[in-house]
Amino acid sequence: MKRILVAAGLIRGAHGSPEADLFLVSRRPAGTHLAHAWEFPGGKVEPGEAPPDALRREIAEELGVQVAVGDVFAVGHHVYPEKEVVLLVYEARIEAGVPQCLEVAEIGWLRLDELVELPLPPADRPVVERLRRLLAASP
Repeated sequence: MKRILVAAGLIRGAHGSPEADLFLVSRRPAGTHLAHAWEFPGGKVEPGEAPPDALRREIAEELGVQVAVGDVFAVGHHVYPEKEVVLLVYEARIEAGVPQCLEVAEIGWLRLDELVELPLPPADRPVVERLRRLLAASP
């Protein structure tokens, strides 16, 4: 079975911005694997590519912004009938640009309670659950 490594960004709105308490997500386009599902932006890591470099490349291609990549926030995993996906979700922040729909169907800045209601890929669900637990525990 083919194993795919994916790097995704947990991008929060900048302090003081209207998106300050929101998370950036994108919706997969029609005709793709898991079409119309919402996900943390990012994509497949190419052979020989470091995951943070792949994340910067994918977000620039899909959303037209430059991001700074921080620490790994969470790891997701799911076995589909045709492939196994390992998902590395990095904390990230936008350094330059405004997100646009270049290679995605839609983007949105959403609250955590909105994220849990979205149709997400199975590998993203544990990431949202970890985020929910962390935010619930913080004062």
